[in-house]
Amino acid sequence: MTETPDFAPASAAEGHRSIWGYLRELEFRQGFIEVEGVRTRFAEAGSPDKPHAILLHGTGGHWETFAPNLAALSEQYHCVAIDMVGNGFSDKPDYDYEIDVYVRQVLAVMDQFGMDKAHLIGMSLGAWVSAALAVQHPGRVDKVILMSPAGLIATASNMARIRAERTAAVNNPTWESIHKIFEHLLADESNRLPDLIALRQAIYQREDTRSTIDHLLILQEAGARDRNLIPEEKWATITAPVMVVASGKDHGEYQNTARTVARVIPNSEIFEMAEVRHWPHFEDPEAFNPAALAFLAK
Repeated sequence: MTETPDFAPASAAEGHRSIWGYLRELEFRQGFIEVEGVRTRFAEAGSPDKPHAILLHGTGGHWETFAPNLAALSEQYHCVAIDMVGNGFSDKPDYDYEIDVYVRQVLAVMDQFGMDKAHLIGMSLGAWVSAALAVQHPGRVDKVILMSPAGLIATASNMARIRAERTAAVNNPTWESIHKIFEHLLADESNRLPDLIALRQAIYQREDTRSTIDHLLILQEAGARDRNLIPEEKWATITAPVMVVASGKDHGEYQNTARTVARVIPNSEIFEMAEVRHWPHFEDPEAFNPAALAFLAK
């Protein structure tokens, strides 16, 4: 009688996907720098003598959301992806994380890496921060890529959903509660990699994450959201060239924002990705990476 081996056969491992699969041949470094009094986690790839690009994740995120993009982008650009203040494994100080807090952090990171100007690649909250930076500091911005952009409109139902999901996951960071978050981020179950769930679970199990979750979710409160939103007339002042990614399976609020800001920003174009949800760059890097490189090279 043959015993069943306690390891997966080679045929089962052939389709295995992980974050490391995107990074294993990439020359990059991960580290921490202190900016604005915040110990900030970053990943850096590409030669510093190339044009610069800053990559910004969404609410509760971390730099690994850009794992499928760093290899392609860093061939042409010096890329720095960060865990924004209060997110990931960066410090989580005891104050609310509103948009100007994130903008100051990004500017400080740029200064630390010697970037007078940089391309900005942001998704969701990161797109909101990128747009605010382009409005407030146009001289520091080259081109902008906005994915699943927030920051123009806010619906009570979407804010309530985000707050409920994230609070529940932080208070009870089980595999199931973390997986539920990714159902709204990635349309295809096969893209909800165990690596991603385990990484987010490790972040949500941290005491500093639990103790500062209200600071992180401040933008899901109506009053704070209203004072941080960027009105249409401000989006219209963005002078940088902008590519807006429209994700066809994303929540309606983000689709509406994408199409509206693409219309009002003077020098903008829209890139349609019909089959993805909130993380288009992660879910379909084969489409996103060449489109992003073509836009940035114009």
